[in-house]
Amino acid sequence: MKIRVQSIHFNADQKLLDFINDKVDKLVHFYDHIIDGEVFLKLDKSSDLQNKIVQIKLQIPGNDLITKQQCRTFEEATDLCVEALTKQIKRHKEKPRG
Repeated sequence: MKIRVQSIHFNADQKLLDFINDKVDKLVHFYDHIIDGEVFLKLDKSSDLQNKIVQIKLQIPGNDLITKQQCRTFEEATDLCVEALTKQIKRHKEKPRG
């Protein structure tokens, strides 16, 4: 699976990019028909401590799975996004096909 990471209005360091790639790559264990993935990293301009936004979009046959989380760190938001996508993938696989 090919993963594209875009950091909007800042440069993400290689350690963060490696972390995100490792986490998103593990989703293939749940569903091996994932075409590709896009990860968007944003900094919210608010003075709130939870100003890191991660949005992950996965292309699978039939539809796209999208999740978005806002947390204190990009790592924490990525973990929550991957958990949400895992649930979405399992639900997608259990749907009866017509």
